[in-house]
Amino acid sequence: MMLGKRRRLTQLHAVQSEPSSPQTDTSRDQAVPPHGNSSTKSNKFFSAEMTIPSKLGSDFFNQSCISLARSFLGQILVRKLPDGRELRGRIVETEAYLGGEDKASHSSGGRQTPRNAAMFMKPGTLYVEELVLMEFLLRSLEPLQGLDTMRQLRSTQRKGTAKPLKDWELCNGPSKLCHALDINKTFDQRDLVCDPKVLVCTARIGIRGEWAHKPLRFYIRGNKCVSVVDKKMERETDSLLAKSCS
Repeated sequence: MMLGKRRRLTQLHAVQSEPSSPQTDTSRDQAVPPHGNSSTKSNKFFSAEMTIPSKLGSDFFNQSCISLARSFLGQILVRKLPDGRELRGRIVETEAYLGGEDKASHSSGGRQTPRNAAMFMKPGTLYVEELVLMEFLLRSLEPLQGLDTMRQLRSTQRKGTAKPLKDWELCNGPSKLCHALDINKTFDQRDLVCDPKVLVCTARIGIRGEWAHKPLRFYIRGNKCVSVVDKKMERETDSLLAKSCS
């Protein structure tokens, strides 16, 4: 018994003596994977510090627009304010814009202007125009950290004495998202690189003409932070899943 106890103490001492791994630099606003490396205690009785995960690399952004819009679901968007506070939210809804052939895209026809220059830069470059985020639009976030700050930032854009916002209302739409994270035109052309939930694929919001019904919006089903739910498409998805599993 004494030998076993001594061996366990030796092993414990060895673990405690291991050097800690270097932390990733989070000095820039970034999108990060949802499951980064962490040594943070998960016990609810401890006031754990926020995990510092790694940034998404250039390979992640260098894929087709539709694939990228899908891949962004579940990732964590991090906004570091000038005073050091961090705001975090899980991406739960995106839209894809296909560039030259997409008549709803700001780069339709391949036309390049000073306003849309970011859309012609390397993958992972932010495009911010009239509170629109990126060529594939980030529509909604599930707030994770800094909710009080998000609420304060949203309140500056609201008129009158509106009732307090619920947590899920803070970022459930592109303009709301930008206001809550204090994202503005100054972010244009900035570089983001330096049990599965049911994915719903449906039409984009506010699009007219022949591209209005293209299935280029993606969201995580059942998440109340999604801005617009497509019940019809969800029923069709259920029907297809039922047939494929029968």
